[in-house]
Amino acid sequence: MRTEFDTELETRLVRYAAVDTQSDEKAASSPSTAIQLNLSRMLAAELEGIGATDVRITDYGAVLATVPATVEGKPVMGFLAHVDTAPQFNATGVKPVVHRGYNGGDITFADAPGLVLSPAVSPYLGLKNGDDIITASGTTLLGADDKAGIAIIMTAARHLLANPQIPHGKIRIAFTPDEEIGRGVDKRLPADLGADFAYTLDGGKAGEIEYESFSADGAVVRITGVSAHPGFAKGKLVNALSLVAKLVSLLPQGTMVPEVTDGRDGFLHVYEIKGTAAEAEVRLILRDFERDGLEAKGDILRRACDALQAVEPRATVTCDIRPQYRNMRYWLEQDMTPVTLARDAARAEGVEPVSVPIRGGTDGSRLTEMGVPTPNLFTGMQEIHGPLEWVSVQDMALATRVMLRLVQA
Repeated sequence: MRTEFDTELETRLVRYAAVDTQSDEKAASSPSTAIQLNLSRMLAAELEGIGATDVRITDYGAVLATVPATVEGKPVMGFLAHVDTAPQFNATGVKPVVHRGYNGGDITFADAPGLVLSPAVSPYLGLKNGDDIITASGTTLLGADDKAGIAIIMTAARHLLANPQIPHGKIRIAFTPDEEIGRGVDKRLPADLGADFAYTLDGGKAGEIEYESFSADGAVVRITGVSAHPGFAKGKLVNALSLVAKLVSLLPQGTMVPEVTDGRDGFLHVYEIKGTAAEAEVRLILRDFERDGLEAKGDILRRACDALQAVEPRATVTCDIRPQYRNMRYWLEQDMTPVTLARDAARAEGVEPVSVPIRGGTDGSRLTEMGVPTPNLFTGMQEIHGPLEWVSVQDMALATRVMLRLVQA
């Protein structure tokens, strides 16, 4: 059944998803890819078109704007979503497809005949009979992460600006780059945002209001071997790729990797290996909900690298572990007001709020750590970072209504 805001949300998401905005963790620039600015410029123009004020794109690539207050004396609320899509899967040439009035069966994909999305694969889909489901065409991700969040914020902002009789305080909007690579919150963003507290629209199932995330580090292990002609390599060659294989074998495999963990379990995840016999590089992410658990995983990796170096002293093994973000719960639990307001708004729209720990992070994780309390709100997006990604238009509409309730709190 079509509801208020459905058409606008659908149109916005289809338009935004078609713009390639994939980020690149290996790039030093900010944003990491210039293509992200294509969407940023589009959003800035749309914000100006609907009457937002203070619209600008910062030199670090964030789009900022204001919906002016209609009543005085209320706190300044911020709402954020990120423009970039994940680098883990193809995001070029996204062709969004709307499956109107989902009938509960299999969803197939025009560009990937063997690919099937069904409730057996994605159980939440089984609750969406009658909803309008948006997917990609099978060879790319959709980018609802987080263009669904952008569409929700833009739709709510347009509605508020068109209806100045709705009472609300000053609202600040930010669309950030590079969230998927852990660089979405520039050190200047908290001051530039100027919010008392904020919300990211970057969550999943309807009703989810999250205030707890992973703590996260990223790691790069570099191994330099000794190159030699393979025909005359005896006693000379130190194969960096063989050492990579040994390193991976030294790490936990059955208990501390993403494919066997859930809930509050943390993990070490090898997500990229590249190189030659002479030189190789391993990239990992380390995740845990607690600081000591994260540090323990770093120690596991360091010990593995030390052991590898000890076994083959002719090689050079370096291990660089860098912080990415920390569990937002450490700060939010000191003042749960933003969470409480969001829960009340959800209940006012007839959905019971659910708070589960995020097995990932958001820009809100960094913002909260930097002094702007920022819980995460649902958008409906599911099966993110892959070709089965989907979102319900009606879930997005519910999120829009919750946001509109929230700004009136």
